[in-house]
Amino acid sequence: MTDSHKLLILGGVRSGKSRLAEHLAIESRMPVTYLATATIGDAEMQARIDLHRANRPAHWHVIEEPLRLATTLSQSAAANRCLLVDCLTLWLTNLLLQPDSNILENEIAALLAVLPTLPGRIILVSNETNMGVTPMGELSRRYCDQAGRLHQLVAQQCQQVILMVAGLPHTLKGDPL
Repeated sequence: MTDSHKLLILGGVRSGKSRLAEHLAIESRMPVTYLATATIGDAEMQARIDLHRANRPAHWHVIEEPLRLATTLSQSAAANRCLLVDCLTLWLTNLLLQPDSNILENEIAALLAVLPTLPGRIILVSNETNMGVTPMGELSRRYCDQAGRLHQLVAQQCQQVILMVAGLPHTLKGDPL
């Protein structure tokens, strides 16, 4: 592996994508910075966040950043560090819910611009949501469209892309696990 490696892990809800990402971060034997994009909107989301906190190693450095992902990545990346972003689709949701629609376009453009420049190991986790019926609501359709476009553009910049299904990794791009 070179001094820079980008990995995108896609999967549905409870597919094992976060567990795999955390396992690969541990296997990297590098110091890990965990970038959490979730925000607490209700008790169920609080429970999900608490579960993630309980399952990851306590010595990992954690940064909670719901919007400015590109800036946080550029400030945190280093040749000897593993950055784990969980997850891109929660980040995308946070951007879609901002009153200023320019924030969405600007932050996605910033992520795509900074990603190829980042040193170290970057593991990006995201939900593959576009494998079913097109949603009825405008915001849901917009989310699915944006997520699909984002995944395509990020996957182009990654050396490895893995799709998790039922806890099983399926390599879409790069070396198999």
